[in-house]
Amino acid sequence: MDDERPARFEAAYDLAYGKITAYAVRRCDSPQDAADVVAETFTVAWRRVSELPDGPEVVPWLYGVARKVLANHFRGDNRRRARTAELDAELADLYGHSPDTEVELDAIGRAFRSLPDDDRELLALVAWEGLEREEIARALGLSRNAVRIRLSRARKRLSRALADAGVHVSTRARPAWVERSQGGAL
Repeated sequence: MDDERPARFEAAYDLAYGKITAYAVRRCDSPQDAADVVAETFTVAWRRVSELPDGPEVVPWLYGVARKVLANHFRGDNRRRARTAELDAELADLYGHSPDTEVELDAIGRAFRSLPDDDRELLALVAWEGLEREEIARALGLSRNAVRIRLSRARKRLSRALADAGVHVSTRARPAWVERSQGGAL
């Protein structure tokens, strides 16, 4: 087993490093914080190398570890900021048109940030990470059905927040991340 540990860890590292790094960068206030989160995530992976899933299954497992590392990282700060630049653009597509002004983009960002942390995390895992429901379920330690229900509720809360912010909601345009997260079905 000792000879197998480094190879098993290296395979997981090679497969997931870029994705976990991108995940951390989008959620941290500084590159140094992101680097700390990535390092701690892979430290946990090394310590628990015998528990690493095989092949592509390791990526959602590591997302779950990274999520817990981030929670520990932010617990002492008593604040958490969402990175919304990419999501703002996706949300603008979702709601039928590109915002004409920075004011509307700002309203979309505020609406997203007004959501509970769990809602933002679910929506970000779909939009930023491109995860399917099954992968989100593994990453968060939930059933696929729980993810479906929570994602539906998060979308409804986001729609209400956008409506309250005066952002026009259109049902005709649906970006790919919405289709992916719903398995292509309405």
